[in-house]
Amino acid sequence: MRRVYFGADNIITSLGFSTEENAENIYNGITGIKVFENLDLYPSPVAFSSINTHDLESHFSETLKKSCISASEIRNLSRLEKMFLTSIAGALQNSPVDLSDPRTILIISTTKGNIDQIDHRPSKIDNRQSRLRLWEMAGYIAKLLHCYHVPLVVSNACTSGSVATMLGARLIASGLYDHAIVTGGDIVSEFVVSGFNAFQALSPAPCRPFDADRTGLSLGEGCGTVLLTADVSKTGTEKPVIYLGGATSNDANHISGPSRDGEGLYLAISAAMEEAGIKPGELDFISAHGTATPYNDEMESLALAWAGLEKVPVNSFKGYIGHTLGAAGLIEIILSAYSIKNDILFKSIGYENNGVSRPLNIIKENKNTPVRTVLKTASGFGGCNAAAVIGEINV
Repeated sequence: MRRVYFGADNIITSLGFSTEENAENIYNGITGIKVFENLDLYPSPVAFSSINTHDLESHFSETLKKSCISASEIRNLSRLEKMFLTSIAGALQNSPVDLSDPRTILIISTTKGNIDQIDHRPSKIDNRQSRLRLWEMAGYIAKLLHCYHVPLVVSNACTSGSVATMLGARLIASGLYDHAIVTGGDIVSEFVVSGFNAFQALSPAPCRPFDADRTGLSLGEGCGTVLLTADVSKTGTEKPVIYLGGATSNDANHISGPSRDGEGLYLAISAAMEEAGIKPGELDFISAHGTATPYNDEMESLALAWAGLEKVPVNSFKGYIGHTLGAAGLIEIILSAYSIKNDILFKSIGYENNGVSRPLNIIKENKNTPVRTVLKTASGFGGCNAAAVIGEINV
């Protein structure tokens, strides 16, 4: 099996339009979660992380100027499609990898896609193409980018971004492709807000993962893109990060609630670490799912303790950018790779006092320290779980 390297990347959230801008704001303890009064989303105020529309339009306009996309090909682009195209272009702007190459595959992860278009579906007398179906949206993006292959779509609840990364790595490791462009994105919409509010899962203020006073999750808009490659010369960095292993599991417990004992996530963690050849004492950091809901954080603490990882430094990025759904796993893997490249552990914003039954080593302050191996965990509706291990090239 071939090694898989992490190359160029990009993150778009409320905190910025590049990985570096996001990381800098996170380092400075800035949260992008704010309370909005938007009747198009919900009758009462909602706290979430939103990408500024004016900034998105500006960056997308710059993307068009520098890309191979023809203005004549563009048909009523949605907010999410602009995010995808801007993020992919941002990641590949200085990369020698070409999506028109037969050895390159595009993988898109999302949970809801163009869900904001649900009220604008084509009818018999309306020939507009809303691209509400995930494969239609993905195919259109691929067409604009002149992809050689039909893109792959991963939609597996909130593990989508992590699963898409694992899929890309396995396709490259097996030799089917040399490069994979993995991109994940979701927006905050009326449908999403209403759904999570129906579960009484939304926090009225920025979420506080693993804290005793946590009151629920914060939603977030986001898009992340990373190049995975078998060619280390195409990573564009002096300190490449490699994919070491990953695994998925399912609780078979409940359509929306995780298993109470954490066994499903534990199984994914154990399998991922076994594939990576990493023991608990060799992990330097865990990027947890950490949604700040009562059940998720408790379940995750049980799973990590079961795996013998209570002492490993852990954080959740969701207090900064919210839960970006189908983009979450990918964005947080990119930030984890940033931690490895820059030897830094980011504090878990919003955490003050332990709120789970198995106390974890939550990072309370930024710390400059060698980071060689990282575990990323994720869980989602339907009982899905995912775990991935990444590390330095010389691990």
